Amino acid sequence: MKQAGETSGPRIAAGSSREDRSALATLAGHARRELAIATILPLVSGALLVAQAYLLASVLHRAVVGGESIAALGSPILLVAALIASRLGLGALGEQAGIVAAERIKFDLRSRLAAKLSAGSLEWSACRSSGALSAAVVDQVEALDGFFARFLPASMQAAVLPLAFAAAVLPVDWVVGLLFLLTAPLIPLFMALVGWGAEAATRAQADALARLSGHFADRLRGMTTLKLFGRAEFETRDVERASEDLRCRTLRVLRIAFLSSAVLEFFAALGVAGVALYVGLTYLGLVDLRGSALTLQGGLFCLLMAPEVYQPLRLLAAHYHDRASAKAAIAEIEARFAGLPEAAAAGGFVQLPASSGGLPLHVEHLTIRVPDSERVLLDGVSLKIGAGRHLALFGESGIGKSSLLETLARLRPGAGIRIAGLDLAAIDEASLRAGVAFISQRSRLFHGSIADNIRLGKPSASAAEIAQAAEQACVLDFALKLPEGLDTPIGEGGVGLSGGEGHRVALARLFLRDPGLILLDEPTAHLDAATQARVLDALIGFAAGRTMIIATHSPAVAARLDEAWRLAGGKLLPMPHPHVDRQQKQPRWTA
Repeated sequence: MKQAGETSGPRIAAGSSREDRSALATLAGHARRELAIATILPLVSGALLVAQAYLLASVLHRAVVGGESIAALGSPILLVAALIASRLGLGALGEQAGIVAAERIKFDLRSRLAAKLSAGSLEWSACRSSGALSAAVVDQVEALDGFFARFLPASMQAAVLPLAFAAAVLPVDWVVGLLFLLTAPLIPLFMALVGWGAEAATRAQADALARLSGHFADRLRGMTTLKLFGRAEFETRDVERASEDLRCRTLRVLRIAFLSSAVLEFFAALGVAGVALYVGLTYLGLVDLRGSALTLQGGLFCLLMAPEVYQPLRLLAAHYHDRASAKAAIAEIEARFAGLPEAAAAGGFVQLPASSGGLPLHVEHLTIRVPDSERVLLDGVSLKIGAGRHLALFGESGIGKSSLLETLARLRPGAGIRIAGLDLAAIDEASLRAGVAFISQRSRLFHGSIADNIRLGKPSASAAEIAQAAEQACVLDFALKLPEGLDTPIGEGGVGLSGGEGHRVALARLFLRDPGLILLDEPTAHLDAATQARVLDALIGFAAGRTMIIATHSPAVAARLDEAWRLAGGKLLPMPHPHVDRQQKQPRWTA
């Protein structure tokens, strides 16, 4: 189990901001149309806002100065109401488009991350914390939501609308317009200064969250061991300390976020107060910077536009922490997955032959190393097996038999392997799993009934098919003695069954499938001689016409197959072995 402060994968680089921006821009390309809608509609709403403010100022000027009646102003008032309704509608549509864009991007990224998790080798997953990986897929991807749904549209509004509003005010009063042009850029400048601290704090918070997730998942997985060794209370306190560290880091992020909002509000308040003071002093005749008198319509228009000039900047400040969170999330995902996985290219993989029958296997100069080590298990191994042939892999424990089978099943990286003439790395995942069956020594059993666990081999299998598979794997020998037979529930990891019984349940899944290549790792381990013989009979009968490789310690198992090879000294050597006549089942020695 990993310690609290331990991390998996490379550390987040402090200078990766440019790569983070590039990654976010790449992700944005997956919802370009929705993001364009979410960005453009608020700009259109801003243009309508200028017309709304000007028209409203005109209505008030005509009512106060001109003394016009409500009836005479009915049409302009209705037009103002229509503009307000239109802006509300555009705002709702823009917000919905941003949500749709964010959901599409998150779904696409999670799909790619899940595909990389599924396709990752045993070495790749063994050196990474499962808790940290799950936190990256769930929590860190979710942290991108605010960036695409809110921050990107807000940043475009903050870049365009304040300048556009200032330009609209300039013809009415150049002093107010100039005040807007001078004060508006100060707000993003000070926000950026504060934002550097927010980004660093958010990265630290994301790293702490990943460590806590990995720490908690490891302790939960080892709960039984911790209880047996009396470490439960210590580990509980350790989790509490890690949780407290995460809480403190989260509060630091919030403190900086509130500081950036305070900076914005301070300068926005100064800007609005400055405009109000200037307009009031102008009407009182204490300030005269204009060439002509300031009308009520002009003054009201400037006052109405003053808060709107700073509103896009307020909106940006409200969502500015979403940018920092997204950049920290991207950095964390890239650290855990060694970069963002690319979308699979259509048509980039080949399919195994669909016809039933054995798949020939050709291995050439295969080298397998121990994960995270320079020690070589197999060095330049070559092997050729014809379609429908049965082969035994013989050797001592730890010599590399299981590693070779896992490599042939593409659960470990390996080059120089061809199945049915196709490069193993180029075969489509679904096609490979359908055509190649691999049963390991430690096959996974899940909480559910025995029948449910067998049905994993073929989800659509009927009760009769499951019963037949259970009979072939000798599962009925013990299942019929249980109160509910095959419907008897078992615990996670096969709790309630012995090692041999659990292995037979996993083996029964094989009989529901139609693979062309069968890879079995000690399929008869933990079985008595009589049960071993029956299971082996069923396997050989099922594998007739199919290619099969069995890793075994048992000479009796090796004797029943067509040929045997021994692993020794990192090499794969042919060996003489007792061959059993398939009719009389009597062994005879061949070279």
